[in-house]
Amino acid sequence: MQTSKRWLALLVAALIAGCGGQEQAPLQPEFSARPANDSRVYVVGIHPLHNPKRLFEVYSPIIKHIETHIPGSTFKLEASRNYDEFDKKLYSGHFDFAMPNPYQTVRSLKHGYRVFGKMGDDDDFRGIILVRKDSGIQKVTDLKGKKVAYPAATALAATMMPQHYLHTHGLDVNRDIENLYVGSQESSIMNVLRGHVAAAATWPVPWKIFSKENPELAQQLEIKWQTGTLPNNGWVARKDIAPELVASFATQLFDLNTHAQGREMLARLPISRFEAASDATYQPVIEYLNEFSATVRHIEY
Repeated sequence: MQTSKRWLALLVAALIAGCGGQEQAPLQPEFSARPANDSRVYVVGIHPLHNPKRLFEVYSPIIKHIETHIPGSTFKLEASRNYDEFDKKLYSGHFDFAMPNPYQTVRSLKHGYRVFGKMGDDDDFRGIILVRKDSGIQKVTDLKGKKVAYPAATALAATMMPQHYLHTHGLDVNRDIENLYVGSQESSIMNVLRGHVAAAATWPVPWKIFSKENPELAQQLEIKWQTGTLPNNGWVARKDIAPELVASFATQLFDLNTHAQGREMLARLPISRFEAASDATYQPVIEYLNEFSATVRHIEY
C-alpha cells in the first residue's frame, strides 16, 4: 500500500512539473492570415492630420459605422500625439488598418502593409503657405532670415511640398529660413496668426475647418502661395489581415458617399468620398520623394 502511494505521489509530481514546463514555454508569433470572422479587436490608426481630440470627433463615427456593418469584428480607433509616435506604430506593424499620409503610405509598403484605398479629392492634397495680411510679405524671398512653421518634418502636403515650393522659388530652405516643426496643423496655423513666425504651412483640409470654426481669426490670414497636387492620403491594411475582412472594411468605407448618414460623416472631415487604390496609385509620390530628397533635404522612404 505504501509503495502504491509513493508511486502515485511521484506520478502527480511529474504531471505538475510537466504542466509547469508547458506554461513557461515561449509563445511564437503568428504569421498566417487571420480569418475574416476573427473576433479580436482591430486597431485603426489615422495619421495626425488633426489633434487627437478633433481626430476622434470626426473619425470615430466612421469607424463605428464600419464595425456595425461587419458582425463579429471590433475596431478600435487609435490617435497618436504626433507624427513620430504614429510613424513608430505604423512601421512596427502595430496598426491593423491605417490611414497614413502619402509619404507614410509609401514607407509602409516596406513594413508589411498594402494599399487598398485612399481619400478622394486629390485637388485638395496640396501644400498652402499662410501669412498675415498685415505682414508685408509679397514674394518668397521676403522670407529670408525669418521663421516658417510646419506641423512635422514627415508631413507631405503640409511640409515637404511647401518646402519644395520655396526651394524652387528662390529660397535655400536649409539656410535662408528657420524651419519650426510645431506638432500639428492647428499649431502651424496659430503660430503665424499670433506672429511667432512669418509664414506657416498646412494643407486645405485643416485650413477649411479652421476658417469655418474661426472666421474672424481666419480673416487675418491669407493663402499666399500653394503647391501642385499629389494622390491623397492612403488606406493600408497589414498583409496578414484576411482579404475578405479588408474587402468588407473597404466596401463600408467607399460607400459612405452613397447614403445621407455617410455623407454627413464625410462632411465633417471635410471630403467628398473615399475610393479604391493600390500600391501603384502612389508611384507619383515615389517620384516626387526622389526629387525632394535629391534637391531639398534627404529623407528616408
